[in-house]
Amino acid sequence: MFVDQAIIDVRAGNGGPGGSSFRREKFEPKGGPDGGDGGHGGDVILVADEGLNTLIDFRGRPDWEAKPGESGGSKQCFGKDGPHCRIRVPAGTMVYDAGTGELLVDMAPAQEFVICHGGKGGFGNEHYKSSTNQAPTYAHPGFPGEHKTLRLELKLLADVGIVGKPNAGKSTLLAALTRATPKIANYPFTTLSPQLGVAELDPARRIVIADIPGLIEGASSGAGLGHDFLRHIERTRVLVHLLDVMPEDGSDPAENYKLIRKELQAYSTVLAERDELIVLNKLDLIGDVKDRQKAVKDLRAKLKLGRDVEVIGISAAAKINTREMLEQLWKMVKVRQKTWKGVENATN
Repeated sequence: MFVDQAIIDVRAGNGGPGGSSFRREKFEPKGGPDGGDGGHGGDVILVADEGLNTLIDFRGRPDWEAKPGESGGSKQCFGKDGPHCRIRVPAGTMVYDAGTGELLVDMAPAQEFVICHGGKGGFGNEHYKSSTNQAPTYAHPGFPGEHKTLRLELKLLADVGIVGKPNAGKSTLLAALTRATPKIANYPFTTLSPQLGVAELDPARRIVIADIPGLIEGASSGAGLGHDFLRHIERTRVLVHLLDVMPEDGSDPAENYKLIRKELQAYSTVLAERDELIVLNKLDLIGDVKDRQKAVKDLRAKLKLGRDVEVIGISAAAKINTREMLEQLWKMVKVRQKTWKGVENATN
């Protein structure tokens, strides 16, 4: 199950209390104070795991707590520090303070971040001896660890995001290019959550592809499923705009393209300017090769595209031109330099 939002409660360990004791050695029955300091409480540490792509683990475990430090001992022995609580989250998880809404950290791949610091251990009674108080019995109880309620929001990380209307063939394309096994059926909104797959051109060239649930008119303002998942394509380097050459509803592929472009623009102007490959799918429904070429030319003409805008005709089901499409995507991905706060043009 895909889960991209979660609320969790995290609490670092309390510092251990300092020890209160006195030396009792042979020939020295009234030795001075020798209570050791308490150990520090464990931290709560977020760890970005690139092997995860959902927050489902937090649905059944909303509370996370590190262990406290141990008490200080006699003979000025320090208590052990409490073990840390390490929480694995998917790379791309944005962590907010649930109370204030402040963004605390945006987890980059392989990043570790201390979200709650453990409390410091208390001083033992040895620290409180003085010329006027030579036998203190007081020891500090230790400081409490930090406590926070967090809101986690996941934005998937992918090189390529596939967008388009429902039934454009996005899931079929993902299955044809990768080992992903998305649900494929002949009805709208078959895909209810984003799907990830890895396309391997050769051992040295791999592309992470995300299939985003079908967008409809009004998606940017909350209609359909698209509003919930548009954020998952914000970190993609390249968009594949997939169009059905013969939509079952009789609509025009060019008009469908304009509709989705309008929704992308309404959601994010930055996202609307992302590099894009226009792909005309289901060409296997057109038997003649010349007619397939004509369909691509007609689309270019209706959209009034310049020569520098790439349009590729494919059939995901029959795997026609899918290799050529991957090669083009690889070139587009390579000329982009990915940064954590967005995608910008490469400098070299």
